[in-house]
Amino acid sequence: MSLFWSIYVGVLVTSNLGLAIFLYIYGTRVKIPIEGDGTTGHSWDNGHLRESVRRLPRWWAMMSLTSIVVAIGYLILFPGFGNYKGLLGWTSEQQVSEARVANAQKLDQMFARYRQYPVNQLAGDSTARQYGNRLFQDNCAACHGTRAEGGHGFPALTVNGDDGDFVVSTALAGRTGVMPPWGAVLGEQGVTDVANYVLSLSGAPHDAARAQAGEPRFKETCAACHGAEGKGTKALGAPDLTDHSWIYGGDLASVEQSIRDGRTGHMPAWKDRLGEDQLRLIAAWLRYNALTEREASIAAPVADARR
Repeated sequence: MSLFWSIYVGVLVTSNLGLAIFLYIYGTRVKIPIEGDGTTGHSWDNGHLRESVRRLPRWWAMMSLTSIVVAIGYLILFPGFGNYKGLLGWTSEQQVSEARVANAQKLDQMFARYRQYPVNQLAGDSTARQYGNRLFQDNCAACHGTRAEGGHGFPALTVNGDDGDFVVSTALAGRTGVMPPWGAVLGEQGVTDVANYVLSLSGAPHDAARAQAGEPRFKETCAACHGAEGKGTKALGAPDLTDHSWIYGGDLASVEQSIRDGRTGHMPAWKDRLGEDQLRLIAAWLRYNALTEREASIAAPVADARR
């Protein structure tokens, strides 16, 4: 605080405190002129109502005095009078710092029991999953969805979420995935053919003839990253094209745009914000969620077949 503002605050505090003390003394000692009947002489309703005079209640005087004493004591012990730091030397910054250290110690004790287990085993611990779910909602859901279902430009973590080590390493260091543009190489007809073949890999609606024409072009240009069967390569950030998860849309126009113009996705590093302990709990919840989603998707066709 600058000298000017320190003086300003000091004058303001002194003025208000001085006024409070003055009003207290004046209110408890002032003598009000009264008439012989014990009233001020003010009357209403043709003299039927007359203004009486009573001393201030003792409880009010004691409470007011106590408030003044507490205020003076506070200004002596704590900062509040300009740049004066108070006898106790207390600061809000110090209190927050101490609270953060104490909270970090509690968290470290909590995380210590989880460090000895791999992510795959943590996924079976309901308490660990609850922590992981809360951490995911606070830090990851804005991009990846509340159920890790993904969104436009953000992958569904229910796809690769079963690989705990992969999730942790990706979140710690971050990852950048680049899909190069192939429009100039394939031409417009080639882009459409390959897009139809990509759709056929997951059983999505497509033109069978164009998909057949696009298969050799896919193996020439796309298989290096996505694999000959389109299963993808995690290390390269190339997604699996055979599932039903689409980062940028699974319709023909969206797939054509991805092939023609390319895509770039960036996952920032979360090491400094969350650290490995918290990321392992998130990975445990993701693994459980991913396996649950997968079991549900497998069971659905079976249930439909029984109908």
